[in-house]
Amino acid sequence: MPLFFDILIIVLPVFLVIGLGFGLKMARLVDGSFLYQLNRLVYFLALPALLFHEIARADFSATFNGMLLAGMLAAILLTFFLAYGFAAWRGYPPEARGSFCQGAFRGNIAYIGLAIVFNAYGGDGLAAAGILLGFLVPVYNFFGILALLLPHRQQQGQQFGPWFWIRQVGGNPLILSSFAGILWSFLNIPLPQVIERSLDIVAGMALPLALLSIGGSFSLQRLRGDISKSLIATAIKLVWLPLSTAGILIVLGIGGRELAIGVIFAGTPTAAAAYIMAQQLRGDANLSGSIIMLSTLLSLITYTVALVLLEGLRL
Repeated sequence: MPLFFDILIIVLPVFLVIGLGFGLKMARLVDGSFLYQLNRLVYFLALPALLFHEIARADFSATFNGMLLAGMLAAILLTFFLAYGFAAWRGYPPEARGSFCQGAFRGNIAYIGLAIVFNAYGGDGLAAAGILLGFLVPVYNFFGILALLLPHRQQQGQQFGPWFWIRQVGGNPLILSSFAGILWSFLNIPLPQVIERSLDIVAGMALPLALLSIGGSFSLQRLRGDISKSLIATAIKLVWLPLSTAGILIVLGIGGRELAIGVIFAGTPTAAAAYIMAQQLRGDANLSGSIIMLSTLLSLITYTVALVLLEGLRL
């Protein structure tokens, strides 16, 4: 029981802050316009500042684990093909096939993943997770778009040339800030004290505001998609992906904190960006919304179980 309560202390505060965001919205202390601007503030300023700050001051050679990254990439690719193949086998229509596949593998690693890692492992864990995130975000973006476009590949009117992909990857502030931090850390350049303290202040608001934004955007109206498809995609995202990630990482000899970070990232609920991308790229937005809501609600349980197992088995 003490172990269970220790895990709850790590996981529960994250979801309580998400609940606070939902409560603020229900109490009409914030509205949709405020939440939209809040999300932009987090996405374009606070979270990039946090990522750059934590990564830039980390020891790259001691923090970066290539085998951890390779294992994560293998699990993501495996889940992508599994989810897409399952949707095709079941005969899902093109719009649902893309949203189902994206919802099954694309996790909210930037907002929820980093928050859980920080609660569990502090600043050192956050730096290691931030470097990993810098490499994973482009992968999530690429395969998220691919999942939505593949079902429409035989239809006319789809023009997505090289510049489209360059904009999707090169214009993402999380990718840019992560790679800037990685380069800074790799070159071992000291941060001026004034800059470091300024970044520390700005970065300090990133995770709380991100969690409030998630809670404020929570809407039961999004549970309008096909519930059976949503449950299957959620099961793949919250159960299959963390288990397959853990298995691959253990085979690769990864254990301890790095294994836990990999499982935490793999077990994140579906990213809210999946809903926006489904709207933009002819996916089933209602199905994406349902997967996001269900995976977010159920991840409190799956995270608790996963961390209890990791600690209990001493992996």
